[in-house]
Amino acid sequence: MSTVSIPTPHLAAAAGDIADIVLLPGDPLRAQFIAETFLTESHCYNTVRSMYGYTGLYNGLRVSVQGTGMGMPSMSIYVTELLRFYGVKTAVRIGSCGAINADVQLGDVIIAASAHTTSNMNRRYFHGIDYAPTASFSLVRAAVETAERLGTKHHVGPVLTSDAFYDDDVETFQLVGKHGTLAVEMECAALYTIAAREGARALCLATVSDHLIHEEFMTSEERQTGFYDMVKLALEIAMATAS
Repeated sequence: MSTVSIPTPHLAAAAGDIADIVLLPGDPLRAQFIAETFLTESHCYNTVRSMYGYTGLYNGLRVSVQGTGMGMPSMSIYVTELLRFYGVKTAVRIGSCGAINADVQLGDVIIAASAHTTSNMNRRYFHGIDYAPTASFSLVRAAVETAERLGTKHHVGPVLTSDAFYDDDVETFQLVGKHGTLAVEMECAALYTIAAREGARALCLATVSDHLIHEEFMTSEERQTGFYDMVKLALEIAMATAS
């Protein structure tokens, strides 16, 4: 049995401070932006390591937003503490990704149905088994229906979760892309694995900010607009699946 209690080593929230559903941007300043732009009656429950967390209301629904940092290790820390010690039931990552599929364009939103990974974290945990981290179907279905309603251009399929941000292995990207992988990002596999372990729902949404095969990149203005649309999509998914 774990000896950790709340507040946890990385979250200063008291019991009840965090909502049942949490949005997870990597950048803590984006957590602040979401709280200030989309939520009403929001308050900051966490400033530990400057990894900001907020809880507020979206059209009357109580929602939290918590920065997680970059990569699977950092994501694992925050998701484990949120789900295991604060009782969060639904976790939705909102981030960016690099496309590796010809049918995907800059600004599109990826709804990650599953995630394979270059990381060794799951292989160690599952004693060499190639575990397949998978999204919660109810959230994927709601994401597709909501994206269609909002007119958000989207794709559903697997992503590759990589440990390396600066990775020039184009051959590997082409190989997994040939087998239906849509994009590369850095957190999804950890989120899906931990949510399954803790009995929670999870979904990863990622806006395509770069195309690694075509060598195309969004401008800073395009990134901000794309992020705004993705957050709106995530919040509407939260509304559609709240119960």
